[in-house]
Amino acid sequence: MDKSQCEVPRKAWELPFLAEAEEVAGLRRVMALHLRLWGLSELTDAAQLCVTELVTNVLTHIGPGTPTTLVVSMAGTRLRIEVHDPDARALPTLLAATDRDESGRGMAIIDAITDRWGVVLRADSKVTWCELPTDLITPTGHTGGGRVTRAETFLALYRGATHPTVDPTGPLGLAVAEEATIDLIADLLHWLHAHGRDPDEALDRAQMHFEAEGTSRA
Repeated sequence: MDKSQCEVPRKAWELPFLAEAEEVAGLRRVMALHLRLWGLSELTDAAQLCVTELVTNVLTHIGPGTPTTLVVSMAGTRLRIEVHDPDARALPTLLAATDRDESGRGMAIIDAITDRWGVVLRADSKVTWCELPTDLITPTGHTGGGRVTRAETFLALYRGATHPTVDPTGPLGLAVAEEATIDLIADLLHWLHAHGRDPDEALDRAQMHFEAEGTSRA
């Protein structure tokens, strides 16, 4: 089996836009979509909050209509979010704002929820960036630990047998993987039945393991 079939390619992407308050909701939706395709949905809330605060920072300190670009990539096993804008003078500042302050809390929020953040100054622009931690072992690996990695190995065999030309990371590939998961579970239940074991009991025990481990990760 090709090792690449068990990997999740996470190619950097960028989205130019004009900074407007109405754009933020759309940017949040795009972020959620890409994280789902990357298998990093658990980062959605934090990543959307980062986008909101970084874009709001542009709106507040530079102004509406500013040509801005959102860039998302992997920095090793961290999720990196960048906002590029054309003003190298208006630098984000980490302020000691209180809960009663109406402004000034944006970078404090970024500082609290990310592993690290910073600013890259260029001749006529700047990049404000932040990085969120993941539980990935490699940039193209899977979240969820060893169980997910082992499951992906088996699913790659089922996927390859039924839909060898489908991109496993695209929307169709995810649908095919879901059907392959159902087929794999059904085949395992047939195997248990053929060997005199109770498939219903096995399902109940598997569900108990899943719920217990899911709770411990939360």
